[in-house]
Amino acid sequence: MPQQGMTAEHIWVEGHNGDKINAYIARPMGPGPFGAVMMFHHMPGWDEASKEMARKVAHNGFIAIMPNLHYRQGHDDPVANSNSIREAGGMPDDRTLGDAAGAISYLQHLTVYNGKVGIIGFCSGGRQVFLAACKLPGLAAAVDCWGGGVTPRDSEPPTEAMPHAPIEFVSDLSCPLLGIFGADDARPTVEEVAATDAAIKAAGKSWEYEIYPNAGHGFVAVDRPSYAVEASNAAWPRIFDFYRQHLS
Repeated sequence: MPQQGMTAEHIWVEGHNGDKINAYIARPMGPGPFGAVMMFHHMPGWDEASKEMARKVAHNGFIAIMPNLHYRQGHDDPVANSNSIREAGGMPDDRTLGDAAGAISYLQHLTVYNGKVGIIGFCSGGRQVFLAACKLPGLAAAVDCWGGGVTPRDSEPPTEAMPHAPIEFVSDLSCPLLGIFGADDARPTVEEVAATDAAIKAAGKSWEYEIYPNAGHGFVAVDRPSYAVEASNAAWPRIFDFYRQHLS
């Protein structure tokens, strides 16, 4: 249910290997208790647009926490951080999972948290969602928004930072997963979504997905040319209905 108010701030959490990293948290006002959503930001970084989406999550009745996965890159500019990540071969999967686990652990300090946490990620964050849903314990729901690289591509060989395609761990998928995709996306393509669908079903896991017509990569991003109004207006309610089902 939409909330009439919220608080939002920068905080510090204990990430991978005990590193202190910054994070953004937005939470509804009121006594709660509220379910929570840990957010993997997109590759443009821990930016204003990502924080707006965190506030959207809070407006819809959930605590949103989003660690700055690029904190260690050391730049104030999210784009510069993202570029240095690409030059280094991508976000290290083990570090990403450690930072996500640290952000989720922070929620235990909140008296308004109901103990149920979901995850969501966009673009590279969607790939990280799939990986986390297979590797992190205690998740109640996961939403992969157009995550590229979930299934392998010959043109994108493994790197030291990202040595596995997340689909390799599908047998360990531990929570219900919702996929949100655009029919016109080039990464992942509709064919790659179909391959993910087949692998998840073969593993007997809980999964549902939507492919929206006339929508490409990043179609909910209101600040980018990719924004697709009809698809975005359909996808967000679908996501929040899924969370209400699993995080209440």
